[in-house]
Amino acid sequence: MEDNNQQAPHLDIELSEEIAEGIYSNLAIITHSQSEFVIDFIKIMPGVPKARVKSRILLTPQHAKRLVKALAENLQKFEQVNGKIKDVDNGFPMSFGGPTAQA
Repeated sequence: MEDNNQQAPHLDIELSEEIAEGIYSNLAIITHSQSEFVIDFIKIMPGVPKARVKSRILLTPQHAKRLVKALAENLQKFEQVNGKIKDVDNGFPMSFGGPTAQA
């Protein structure tokens, strides 16, 4: 008889203070090759014509698929508690709707 009470291996994950602060991103650009997915997280600001990649994540196709599944599950849980997230798909967000920055 097989023991079904086996515990999953323990993994210690270290989170430095700098990484724990996080990086704000309001745009992600995803590209891929046959062997990897690249996700560039970018912060664009109103009135600023140049945006900078704040973080780049490289994933295998298998990890990318697991990430999509995990995001979908978490979005479903979020919406169960907080209500449906409004889906706004109006293209590339160049304008934030506020006044243009002036010096």
